[in-house]
Amino acid sequence: MEKQQRQGVLVTQPHRRLSEDQVRLVDGVSRDLLQDPGLLCFNQEAADLYEKAGAAVEPGDECARVRIPPKVVDEALEAAPSTITLGARRPENRLILDATEPRVRFVSGSETNVWLDVQYDGAGPATLTRETGSIDRLCRAAHLCEHLEHLDSFIRSVNIQDAEVTAANKDVNKFLASLNNITKHVQAGLTALESLDDVLRLGRIVAGGAEAFAAEPVLSFIACVIKSPLQVVDDTAAKVIAVARQGAPIVLSSSPMGGATAPFDEFGMVAQINAELLAGVTLAQLASPGAPILYGSVPVRTRLDNLNDMYGAPKFNHYNIDCAQMARFYRLPCYSTAGVGDTSEPGIQATAEKMLTYMAVPMAGPQYVHYAFGLLERTNVFCPEQAVLDDAHIGMVKLAMAGPQDVADGRREEVLGTVREVMATDHRTYVYHLPLPTRDTVYVSYPMECDDGDALRAAHERYHEILARPRSPLPPEVQEDIRQHVPGVLEASLAGAPARKETT
Repeated sequence: MEKQQRQGVLVTQPHRRLSEDQVRLVDGVSRDLLQDPGLLCFNQEAADLYEKAGAAVEPGDECARVRIPPKVVDEALEAAPSTITLGARRPENRLILDATEPRVRFVSGSETNVWLDVQYDGAGPATLTRETGSIDRLCRAAHLCEHLEHLDSFIRSVNIQDAEVTAANKDVNKFLASLNNITKHVQAGLTALESLDDVLRLGRIVAGGAEAFAAEPVLSFIACVIKSPLQVVDDTAAKVIAVARQGAPIVLSSSPMGGATAPFDEFGMVAQINAELLAGVTLAQLASPGAPILYGSVPVRTRLDNLNDMYGAPKFNHYNIDCAQMARFYRLPCYSTAGVGDTSEPGIQATAEKMLTYMAVPMAGPQYVHYAFGLLERTNVFCPEQAVLDDAHIGMVKLAMAGPQDVADGRREEVLGTVREVMATDHRTYVYHLPLPTRDTVYVSYPMECDDGDALRAAHERYHEILARPRSPLPPEVQEDIRQHVPGVLEASLAGAPARKETT
């Protein structure tokens, strides 16, 4: 029997920009880059693993130069699993990421430092205030995302900066605040390697034990192991090695900026980021063959006037669609990117930038699309009202992406009969001939419709309606187990999101 899971949307015919010959060309150039110029490796253990596997390692004063031959890459790709399960507190919220199945899930993302607070005073326009991230706001973000219909997995969206948060307890509390307010999968970066054991202990308690966590990990990690261009980062490499050896899922992310830290042109960009991701995949598999990893492509374009990254540009789509093809070529689950607004405020520009990528990148069939909810000003700002708007937009995108569901020979007589029946009436319209269940599926309900045309106000009202809904906290006995066995837990992380109604 198939396991329950969040279905996302299955792309029946994934969009391709590259031909098979072009995919193989990119693969060949990427492998050439891994040998010349190779990698600058700032982590000694990583250099040792590469060398033991057959790479040439040239010591240097600050770092080693590592040249990885194709055979080492091939062995790593053979060891990497094509299917990864991301578990969840509720089994029906699990994700089964199969590299051979272009089933797309939409995910939040980015540990933003700024929370954009929206307030209304009567009938006047919204007041927007930039606030600092906190445990309370992370709890509210997770509670909101629990109830957003089209959000399939939660990547922490707020950097917790409370006075009580320290380098030693930050990781435990950002994972705990999330898990205590959402029953979907939780993912985040690891701030300190020293916190890994505590975070995994937390995950195992929530999952119901070590075996349950191994089979259905309720949390996973993100690590940008390569700093573009082609540099293995010391502390991140150490985290990748440690997480891989623990068997927890990890996204091996690379985020080069076209025109700054990677070539601007499509071929050059994709060849470089693919080389960087192959280097990360290889490192994880050398540390622990069979380690569950995601091909984490986050290529962006550079604004050449101020060197900021750009997410709402056509080139961004080109890069990400190509990377989804490369991941499928290697039979690796793909972590891709869509839905970031470069503008700093909700509005028509944010909608246009987001829809440009929502309608393009997911059509390539990546299994896990992050940054899709609530992000503005590139990845610097999280706005809960924007997340509500994004959920509505993604619902429309899912309908647009869905393949033909009912074009089948078995319906031939039904279709003929319906048209003939309608044409025999005096009104000749079809609305009276739709069965009630069918009406529900063909009507696109856009929840941000409102009489005054202020979609942001409607999103604000829905956000606070969701805040008032009952939470789904961890059971009391699980919370007590966490208090007893996980160091550094702050009560704010267990208190959860307040059902707070602000002035509207």
